[in-house]
Amino acid sequence: MKIEEAFYIGYITKTKGLKGEVQLYFEYDEPDLLDLDIVFADINGKLVPFFVTSCKLQPNSTGNLYFEDIDHIDKAQDLLKKKIYLPLNKMPDRSDEEFHYNDLKGFIVIDQTHGELGEIIEVNEYPQQFVATIAHKTTEILFPLNEDMIVEIDEDEGTLHVDLPVGLLDIYINP
Repeated sequence: MKIEEAFYIGYITKTKGLKGEVQLYFEYDEPDLLDLDIVFADINGKLVPFFVTSCKLQPNSTGNLYFEDIDHIDKAQDLLKKKIYLPLNKMPDRSDEEFHYNDLKGFIVIDQTHGELGEIIEVNEYPQQFVATIAHKTTEILFPLNEDMIVEIDEDEGTLHVDLPVGLLDIYINP
């Protein structure tokens, strides 16, 4: 399977115990909706399948998993920090009304003061907020996605209109 045929759900943070159990940190909004019978780890640019024999979701956006053929901590060590994916056909359905900040990936950002800034290349979720990364000329610019800065989201046009705080862009453009 190619990476274009999958969607990212999180990464392995650590091993637990001696029997090969690993902890998966979910960056996917609703991990309880995911079908985790088989997951794919990005190992050297290739998606390698791992069959899940046991999965226990935790309330802190993590899950403890056992994989088939990973029965010792030494075998599990190789999975640390690996990104985990699921096939696109396992993506949970959402109603048309549901919109998440992650859906903004690929949108063009237009600031009220500075005009068009570039395309959102990544949306990351941190404990306090979501942060967008845009490609602006040769520089990556990060800014928080919150209601105070978002003026309008135009899904039809694929644009995000924002009013960024004074000085935020200067940090990146005029270092």
